[in-house]
Amino acid sequence: MPFSLEEPDVLPVLANIIQTVIQRDIPQIAQLRTDEVASLGKVLNFVGRSAVDGVNYSSVSRNVGITKYKAEQYIRLLEKAFLLNPVFPAGTNVLREPKVLMYPPVRLLYRDYPDALGGLREDFFALMLRIQGAEFNYLKSTRGSKIPDFLVREREGSIVVEIGGRGKGHEQFKGISEKKRLILTHSDRIDKMRKPLVLAGFL
Repeated sequence: MPFSLEEPDVLPVLANIIQTVIQRDIPQIAQLRTDEVASLGKVLNFVGRSAVDGVNYSSVSRNVGITKYKAEQYIRLLEKAFLLNPVFPAGTNVLREPKVLMYPPVRLLYRDYPDALGGLREDFFALMLRIQGAEFNYLKSTRGSKIPDFLVREREGSIVVEIGGRGKGHEQFKGISEKKRLILTHSDRIDKMRKPLVLAGFL
């Protein structure tokens, strides 16, 4: 963000911008009531404080105390304001609710960097794909088993991508049929499958 070049502490400035977006900009465009503006802020607060897995329309509805329809509406509004980034699941036999990610660095307003790091990695990767107009989905397990994070579709075929730290390995790909597999990590270790996450910024 341009103001970060001059501001030594950017998070308070970002927080003020977001408050203006929630309390003034979105309500004017969407014609929200006062109580709905408060719920809008609660949705963003819940997503920011939660781990990335399991944040969807249903969990937002339960935790904020609004209907699922309202949760979907508010998430769409926050997406248009470049605060939330919902990613829908791959497959046809899964619940069609998105994993709700954030636009970086918004998550840092709600969690300290060490706690937010896992979410920030996924936020960053999903944003880079969104900017490129790539077709991608998150992968959802039906039995709670560990699986990779994203499926990226290309003309030459699909790529299964796992995002994570240094400890990520081949075990994440058990049962995955796609031949193209990629692990993007915060690590200087590079091999046939493992690459630095920062390279996603050069797409």
